[in-house]
Amino acid sequence: MKQYYIYILASKKNGTLYIGFTDDLERRMKEHKLKAVEGFTKRYNVSLLVYYEVYKTSGEAFIRERRLKKWKRDWKIQLIESKNPEWIDLSMEW
Repeated sequence: MKQYYIYILASKKNGTLYIGFTDDLERRMKEHKLKAVEGFTKRYNVSLLVYYEVYKTSGEAFIRERRLKKWKRDWKIQLIESKNPEWIDLSMEW
């Protein structure tokens, strides 16, 4: 069964944040870490996976991504720290 993900990357604890959406989180994280795609994450060195959620449909994940992007920064930080208080890179073992 296909899964969809929304994820939050950080440059460091309390650093620059990026919110994304993908159907292959492991592949997407490799792209971010290798800086394979031009854009925001490459320019600002944002590659630590600090939070993610899994969805059954792309529509649900897309809606959640759009909502999170509108959140205040403090709310995003609280969300990250509710599951990952140390801001550990959740993709380290991939």
